[in-house]
Amino acid sequence: MNTFEKLHSGCLYDPADEEIMKEQLKCLDRLYDFNQTRPSEMEKRLKLLSEMFAEIGEGCYIEPPFHSNFGGAHVHFGKNIYANFNLTLVDDTHIYVGDFTMFGPNVTVATAGHPILPELRQKGLQFNAPVHIGKNCWIGAGAVILPGVTVGDNTVIGAGSVVTKDIPPMSVAVGSPCRVIRPVGERDREYYFKDRKIEGNLA
Repeated sequence: MNTFEKLHSGCLYDPADEEIMKEQLKCLDRLYDFNQTRPSEMEKRLKLLSEMFAEIGEGCYIEPPFHSNFGGAHVHFGKNIYANFNLTLVDDTHIYVGDFTMFGPNVTVATAGHPILPELRQKGLQFNAPVHIGKNCWIGAGAVILPGVTVGDNTVIGAGSVVTKDIPPMSVAVGSPCRVIRPVGERDREYYFKDRKIEGNLA
């Protein structure tokens, strides 16, 4: 197994490896360029994202500043994904996000972990586990999604939640650790927020 295969294998490896750091630095330079763009430079932003990401669909928008260990090189975005300020993608291995998903400000999605055993951490070792986020999800402000987690389609993750385990589709889940509090249901077809009704044929 070569150095870069270890990134995606789940095995322990040294992230300070010279080859890894050389490749990572190239990615971070492009990320820097993206974060220095002006709000009026939308075409430039889109071009940079298409170069930075492993995959990115049409209609995606990421509000700078955007933070990412590999500048999106291991990130797979569907179409029409929106990310507010300070999205952090710890993309040491792959992150998959489905169409129409939205990220509130200050969301972190992490694929990298470190061993519990102190002696292994002292050696600087790391492991990675991919994250899958489904279609049409809403990840609330300040949420943290940890390595290896899958979030199902059409799910809402409440603001400030820490997602340590898989969350099923069509769920509203909140808390630390994040837990499902209810399914997306019939009441949600009538009310969009507390007692505020959906008017007309929006749904």
